[in-house]
Amino acid sequence: MCIRDSYKVGNSTIAAFIKNRNTKEDIIMPKRGTIYDINGNVLANDVVSYTLIAYLSNERVDAKGNKNYVEDIDDTSTKLAGVLGVTSEEIKDVLVKGKESNKYQVEFGTIGKGLSELTKEEIDKLKLQGIDFLKDIKRYYPNGDFASYILGYTVLKEDDDKNKWITGELGLEEYYNDELKGKSGYITYERDKYGYKIANGREYTEPADNGDEIYLTIDNNIQLFVENAVRSSEENSEAEWTLMVVADAKSGAILGYSSAPSFDPNIRNITSYLDPIVNQAYEPGSTMKIFSYMCAVDSGNYDGNTTYTSGSKSYTSEADGSTVTISDWKKEGWGTLTYDQGFALSSNIAVANIVESVITKEDLKSCYAKYGFGKATGFSLKREDKGNIDYKYQIEAATAGYGQGITTTPMQHIQALTTIANDGVMLRPYVVDKITLSNSKKSVYTGKRMVVGTVASSDTISKMKELMKSVINGDETNSTGYAYYMDGYDLIGKTGTAQIYDYTKGSYMKGSSDYIYSFSGMFPGDNPEIIIYAAVKLPKDTTNYIAPMVKEVEKNITKYLNIENSSKKKDSYEIKSYLNKNTKEVESELKANNLRVLVLGAVSYTHLTLPTILR
Repeated sequence: MCIRDSYKVGNSTIAAFIKNRNTKEDIIMPKRGTIYDINGNVLANDVVSYTLIAYLSNERVDAKGNKNYVEDIDDTSTKLAGVLGVTSEEIKDVLVKGKESNKYQVEFGTIGKGLSELTKEEIDKLKLQGIDFLKDIKRYYPNGDFASYILGYTVLKEDDDKNKWITGELGLEEYYNDELKGKSGYITYERDKYGYKIANGREYTEPADNGDEIYLTIDNNIQLFVENAVRSSEENSEAEWTLMVVADAKSGAILGYSSAPSFDPNIRNITSYLDPIVNQAYEPGSTMKIFSYMCAVDSGNYDGNTTYTSGSKSYTSEADGSTVTISDWKKEGWGTLTYDQGFALSSNIAVANIVESVITKEDLKSCYAKYGFGKATGFSLKREDKGNIDYKYQIEAATAGYGQGITTTPMQHIQALTTIANDGVMLRPYVVDKITLSNSKKSVYTGKRMVVGTVASSDTISKMKELMKSVINGDETNSTGYAYYMDGYDLIGKTGTAQIYDYTKGSYMKGSSDYIYSFSGMFPGDNPEIIIYAAVKLPKDTTNYIAPMVKEVEKNITKYLNIENSSKKKDSYEIKSYLNKNTKEVESELKANNLRVLVLGAVSYTHLTLPTILR
């Protein structure tokens, strides 16, 4: 406690007063800072409640002879009952039994606990002798199970002197605990021989400084879109977990953030303290092809018309000389494909060849590191997993190119995807818009667009948008993301299906739906405003559970933010003559103008229907 000798309490200095053996010092809890969304809606705040007490000892008399204990039990019981909505007998019973037991003070059980400020004011107006209150503060999350992992939760601590305070233990409540908690105050007062405060006695108060207030970039409406989509997918898929992150493509601000199963921070019915969005890196699968292709294109050596034979590819192990074979998800392949076609069909062998003939395994690892993988993003949550992009052999580089054998987090993907949306400039994701002082509302911190660096050329980004568009705008014969297409919307992206390594058995799981299915995308495609990453782990079957939730969120956000995309603005498109033109070049041009293209007749690969699982 700060002792200020210049202040006086009666004829004594503060220091002398506090040293008096008949004084006691209690902590005054500060109000913990409120957490708001971007629009000022409360996401977490302190709620004050009161416990009613009645002093019964007839020794509670001040120096002037004023009594500060319940003397008229009948009158007190009748008046309290009228405010509390109970019978006077219930109140009287507590008071009489306390008096007969010579208790100094009594409480009234559930009748007198958790009273609101309004109820306290009504009782105060009665000016009842010997009636007082104990103040309790608890952290309250008005939306319940809503953005729970990003908000986190708090616990109430108590020391030996019964002083209480709130501290954060997860999420932003933990990360910004020092800013939110404020500074405790103190009250020093005279006490009687029983240790209780003397009515109208001398006291010194040093008030508490309330905690700072935090405004998030989370938008309550977008968060609701995301929460609903994630919960619906979780219920339908019965997955181990489901997640989705939505970010502002131009700033890196997180607009929506949800993973399930989740919890209600008011009751902390939590099943896992690790959030898969930040705290649990996993093998990402083919969404990683966005970045292996980006590395190849940016090298200047990539030619999308280069052909290769899909299906499988064998390697001689550099470790023991054995033969190791990797294959496409459709093991027989599609015959001869171009590298561009391989991206749309999510061909593993396309990447394997690219990492051997277009770039080196060292180039790929360097690119992954440059795109932010293998290290923490610095996002505002503790225990962020940095993942692992380390590998040694050529076959490991091949599998890393399609997202196996390495681990990443969804937040790392959000960061890396900002590169596509910002012409090669990578942005750091953030979730705090500003922090303000509770008393003056003065801003002490402002979140903003943070550039990590320029990691790809403008030409590379244009090519990547074209490739990501081909994933969505194709059909079941030539792309893996056709289920994400919607007329009037302009989503681009990449699907992923990653095997899950079972460390207890030392091998990958082999069940029909033993995968992590994922999607990385953004819209509108030509000039992205919104980035989406979604994933589902171990659903009950091979049904596509991600496309419905991504499309639902895309539609809701487009309407809510009034996003106009290029495909909506065009009522018609004039088809010029393409007689004797290269089929693939014509197809690319038409798709670039948001037209769906179906190629009839002989093409360079076999038309086969994809299975229902994501690729």
